Amino acid sequence: MSELATSPAIGDENPVSSVSAPAEPAPKQLSQWGEIRHRYVQNKLAVVGLFIISLLFLTAIFGDMLAPFDPTAQDLENTLADPNGTHWMGTDALGRDMFSRLIAGTRVAMFVGLASIFFAVLIGVALGAIAGYFAGFADTLVMRVADVFLAFPLMIGAVVIILVTGRGITPVIISLAIFSWATVSRLLRSSILSVREMDYVHAAKALGASGWRVVRTHILPNSLTAVLVYATFNVGTTIIGVAALSFLGAGVPVDVPEWGNMLAAGQAFIGVEDHLWVYPSLFVVVTVLGFAFVGDGLRDALDPKLR
Repeated sequence: MSELATSPAIGDENPVSSVSAPAEPAPKQLSQWGEIRHRYVQNKLAVVGLFIISLLFLTAIFGDMLAPFDPTAQDLENTLADPNGTHWMGTDALGRDMFSRLIAGTRVAMFVGLASIFFAVLIGVALGAIAGYFAGFADTLVMRVADVFLAFPLMIGAVVIILVTGRGITPVIISLAIFSWATVSRLLRSSILSVREMDYVHAAKALGASGWRVVRTHILPNSLTAVLVYATFNVGTTIIGVAALSFLGAGVPVDVPEWGNMLAAGQAFIGVEDHLWVYPSLFVVVTVLGFAFVGDGLRDALDPKLR
């Protein structure tokens, strides 16, 4: 009787135990771009680099409003002033405000660096696509021409072109682009050689797609990762090239506020008025590091197997 009394009656089961726990919601599936963005933001240095580049872009765009003085205005009564409350980074030998000139130099560096890389990528992608997809004589011709340009040191080739055409922003852009496209074409050719053997490329050909359509819609979009990473890295290298050409007297005219020109003017005051060369050097270093961090983050985000 005691067992019957203590045993639960039918229908008296614990309602809590009879109800199953609610299932956890399935994790949200990220899109391909969402995954790339997620991997990118995990790289803290890449985020720092993106912040630096964004700040530089804003400085280049709104530089006229940010600069407290005209970057070309001379004040011969206030030459070689140390950094102070009025001139935050001092003045140069002609009394021009260094901070305003550095802001103006940011616009020149960003414009020349991005423009030269844009034209280098444009030429390199076009020729690399021809070499990688059509192969044969076209491949041999493009790669031998690329070898010729790769044989020339970038700075020497750029100096030769500028000495022939004359100094200026446009000659600098053209010279840097001419001696940068060869690497882009080789990178793209290597990617295309592997992508063109994929099944979806053969399927597009079987459906009657023309060669240019296959290249434009199927091969190029899946081959540009290496080119994108290289271009991001090389913007910093190009900015160094712009500053180096101006420092050597073969870049933009000396009257243009540009980091290389400022370094050239400040080298005579090393150890005496160090603000004339320290601040332009810092701007170059920080800019190059920013693009390097972004390029490294893009490489890891676009191809996580490289991490």
